[in-house]
Amino acid sequence: MFKVKYKREGHFDILSTSEFQKFNPSILGLGELAKEGTLTHAIAAIFDLEGFTDFCNQIDSHLVVPDFVQDFSHWLFRGLAQELTESTREGEVRLWCRFPFFAKFLGDGILFLWDTSHFEKVDHGSLVSALYEVCNSYVKDYWPRALKMFAKPPRRLRCGIARGQVIAIGNGNDYVGACINVAARLQKLSSLSFAFSRRGFDLETQFDKDWWAEFVLVRTNIRGVGERDLVYVVRNELEVLTKEQRAVFEE
Repeated sequence: MFKVKYKREGHFDILSTSEFQKFNPSILGLGELAKEGTLTHAIAAIFDLEGFTDFCNQIDSHLVVPDFVQDFSHWLFRGLAQELTESTREGEVRLWCRFPFFAKFLGDGILFLWDTSHFEKVDHGSLVSALYEVCNSYVKDYWPRALKMFAKPPRRLRCGIARGQVIAIGNGNDYVGACINVAARLQKLSSLSFAFSRRGFDLETQFDKDWWAEFVLVRTNIRGVGERDLVYVVRNELEVLTKEQRAVFEE
């Protein structure tokens, strides 16, 4: 946040020289931008609230949007933590997968990054499955409860997932990488709610056999990424698309 003290003189706003000089890249909160970035092999997942813009445009939105964001954020972090938990005992929680090392609020969603350097092969598929369960839980559990507290809350939680390398910016306060861009595109792919890139993921070697029939591999164009890219989508969602909607996918 950038706050300075202005004086008003006629049509002009006046700042002291010292206040004027505060407008610089430090307000981004990223630290030393010229510092060499470190590479991390990662899985990027972006959760997006479908219809959040319309929700924010309701009458007196300032009275409901902050409460919704707080409630949803607590629910999402709790739900994700539960999905990654193997067991608990007094004073200790055993996780089958570590927590994401980075999280960032994006306005209408949240970006999570996992360091995959310690992953076993099956962990990649298990994490995707866990994120899919979170999206399902939003529709089944959170949305019905939210209806009792808010008018027209976002109906679905969408998710896009991709693997790749990310680069730390400044002091690691932010990250950039192609996989983040791909995940952002996939979370709003057609009218689907869940999709993940084929790169680095394979159903038969990384997923439990029970999940094989849940997803289907398609080719589709991803804006800004590539043509006829390979993507896994939810089979049931693909099958209910209209002929027009389905035309952009090739199984």
